[in-house]
Amino acid sequence: MKAKWVLVVRALIIGLTILVLGEAVLAKDIANVPHRGASGHAPEHTIVSYQLGEKMHGDYIEVDLQMTKDGQLIAMHDCTVDRTTNGTGFVNEMTLAEMKELDAGSWFNEQYPQYASPEYKGVRVPTLEEVFQTFGKNKRYYIETKSPEVYPGMETELLRLVNKYKINKDTLLVESFSPESLISIKKLDSSIKLVQLLKYQSNAVITDEEIDEIKDYAIGIGPNHHYLNEDYVQKVVSSGLELHPYTVNEKGRMKQLINWGVTGIFTNFPDLLHSVKKVR
Repeated sequence: MKAKWVLVVRALIIGLTILVLGEAVLAKDIANVPHRGASGHAPEHTIVSYQLGEKMHGDYIEVDLQMTKDGQLIAMHDCTVDRTTNGTGFVNEMTLAEMKELDAGSWFNEQYPQYASPEYKGVRVPTLEEVFQTFGKNKRYYIETKSPEVYPGMETELLRLVNKYKINKDTLLVESFSPESLISIKKLDSSIKLVQLLKYQSNAVITDEEIDEIKDYAIGIGPNHHYLNEDYVQKVVSSGLELHPYTVNEKGRMKQLINWGVTGIFTNFPDLLHSVKKVR
């Protein structure tokens, strides 16, 4: 009888060990995506923000793309320069030379004094080409085509630069809210891995048909996290799609999403996500 109980206890210990190790591997494999760089600590979509994202154990350099009047792809979230520079106006009405005159960092110091730094004053808006030149071909890039309907030829120019700088396509992800933009990229270069961004206004629901449609061209989805639930997460992940919700900045929510089974998380605070992954 005693020997039987010893075997039972050993089996339980082995089972718990496997469970713990499994969780550790799972947490380790969660993609830590610094949203617009480490944008909780530095002015978004600047070289310094991307560098800080790397230092804080981010796995990707996430770049939102807009296109200038003279056809240059720049790193910027909005269609206008008003929010993140000292200028005003639409990106597609400005030349790159005009864009380069703008201060893309002082606003951050004013809005977030707890994270302010003298080095942020006067930083410039980078082009995608400058990002590739700075970080090289073997970094993991996560690039979004923003408002592609406003910028004809954006996808072609993106792929031209990817090929010019011999960016490693195995670790490159291209994301967009526009299925048309992603499908266009797939037609131009079927080797590019694509992620369909989604935005929910209420409880997130996705049908089998929607999953199948997305899987025709993309390897994953990126929904806003607020309305996600465990059933949704498990349904998507079990289908074989990657699931990278945005933008998660609270420790408790990070833990919850990881427990539910997401495969990556966008965050303004990659250092916080790194600490959450470490203690699991």
